[in-house]
Amino acid sequence: MNAFPLLHDYTFQVVALGAALLGMTSGLIGSFAVLRRQSLLGDVVSHAALPGIAAVFLMTGTKDTVWLLIGALCSGLAATGFIIGVVRYSRVKFDTALALGMSVFFGLGLVLLTYVQKIPNANQAGLQRFIFGQAAVLLKSDILVIAVTGAVLLALTLLFWKEFKLLSFDPEFARSLGFPTRSLNVLLSAMTVAAIIAGLQTVGVILMSAMLVAPAVAARQWTNRLGVMVALAALFGAISGVAGTLASSALPKLPAGPAIVVAADVLVLVSLAFGRARSGRGRKGGGAGPCLPSLRSS
Repeated sequence: MNAFPLLHDYTFQVVALGAALLGMTSGLIGSFAVLRRQSLLGDVVSHAALPGIAAVFLMTGTKDTVWLLIGALCSGLAATGFIIGVVRYSRVKFDTALALGMSVFFGLGLVLLTYVQKIPNANQAGLQRFIFGQAAVLLKSDILVIAVTGAVLLALTLLFWKEFKLLSFDPEFARSLGFPTRSLNVLLSAMTVAAIIAGLQTVGVILMSAMLVAPAVAARQWTNRLGVMVALAALFGAISGVAGTLASSALPKLPAGPAIVVAADVLVLVSLAFGRARSGRGRKGGGAGPCLPSLRSS
């Protein structure tokens, strides 16, 4: 008799694999968002995906995941462009632009969703999974989307590793070396959007930002090297995905998306309590900024 029947359950394997891949992708991209102090960008983009989802449903009447995600991607990119444009062409600060972008796009999404709900004979039930997440209904096609997105983002990260590293720690120095910092900023923002959109069906627009930030924050507590931090963040993200799926499967009334986020938050608390890199035990000298020595040595 199998002592761990849950591990051999097909549904659990599919959901756990999708959650693990999402965690790895989120940890990879979230590391740069955390280091660049743009963690709230993920929150804005995830909320800004809602009007794109509702608009696609209104225009096509379909609840096909691919089309809805395309709508979410377009809306997320529009929100990112809106924020970048506001910061570049006005005196509004970045944090204010983030708050403005989230309120505008999320408010528009709620208006469109309310309108959809009032349309006679409109079956909008499938749209709810993008708000709160519904990892339990992940299919192989959904996992393929997450896997392809993660592979593309990993390839771009490796290809532009040196540029992203300099941009994260010393953008002025990168600009002095002739790097196209504006283009790199846009590329990193677009990669953040892609990572968020890939995970909407799993944890939803409300919790996706936590999935992007938590593994990176936990990893930052254990190392001062960027390469190690990114690898640890991907590992912590995968562990959170599997642990949350396991808890949700063991407790039938526990939703998988929130359970995954809670697992990631537990890793953050443990890392804050015992991580050596951000404590006096793990630092040599206190003059340099966080991670800057490792940037030059790694």
